[in-house]
Amino acid sequence: MGKMQVLQPGLFSSIQDYGRFGNMKYGVPLSGVMDRYAARMANLILRNNANDAVLEITMMGPKLKFSKSTKIAITGAHLSAKLNDEEIENNTIIEISAGDILSFGRRIFGCRAYLSISGGFSAEEVFGSKSWYENITKDAKLEKGMEISYKEDAANKVETNAGLKFKENYLKTSNIEAYKGPEFDFLSDKQRDRLESLKFSIDQNNSRMAIQLQEQLENDLDPIITGPVVPGTVQLTPSGKLIVLMKDCQTTGGYPRVLQLNENGINTIAQKLTNEKVRFSLTKPL
Repeated sequence: MGKMQVLQPGLFSSIQDYGRFGNMKYGVPLSGVMDRYAARMANLILRNNANDAVLEITMMGPKLKFSKSTKIAITGAHLSAKLNDEEIENNTIIEISAGDILSFGRRIFGCRAYLSISGGFSAEEVFGSKSWYENITKDAKLEKGMEISYKEDAANKVETNAGLKFKENYLKTSNIEAYKGPEFDFLSDKQRDRLESLKFSIDQNNSRMAIQLQEQLENDLDPIITGPVVPGTVQLTPSGKLIVLMKDCQTTGGYPRVLQLNENGINTIAQKLTNEKVRFSLTKPL
């Protein structure tokens, strides 16, 4: 096995796959990658399985040293990746030799990048997933000195996948695709118009659990009986602020669920930073 040593941890990086399904009835969050499209493409570039574990990197990337040769790919946000201090590109196969050091610099656009490695990262599987989550897995985020295992012999099994093209437009758009939520029809015409026309700013209170929006809606709705929520559920709080639940969110909630983001909407809002603007674009479920 090869080892990827963490020389510097960066802001917040964690091992993620698609998440742990079938356990929400026990209060276990889904978890998994915030931007499924970017993570899937990172794996497919290397001809991995789409659900192989990747490293999700938030805003400021880590500094990593590889003990064995392999291949990697980086997708999603552009964080000025460098290999041995030489700039490398996103969305392509990068050859890694023993002793190579991967680092990141200035953010160009986007919020979360995804690092895949040939054969996927090795990590403990808990409830059917390798996704890190505090109090469920041993680790929650990268720490200095940590070592992550990967398959040493995977480097010889990858050929260039020239047929894949990463579509980056969603990283830059402000449109967030959403469906009407269970309590949408309880909103007044004025509230609906504001919800669909206003550009909302990402609040500083944003994380893998939830993204709060700054602007408010007048809210005279009664609380609901506690009901199920999932990643992408948009809750309207008593103060009038909107909270978009994300991959590490709780499994139930008592605030009106006015919208539900689809996968495209989740991928897009996951790539936004504090003070960036978003606008909900209502669409009909398939």
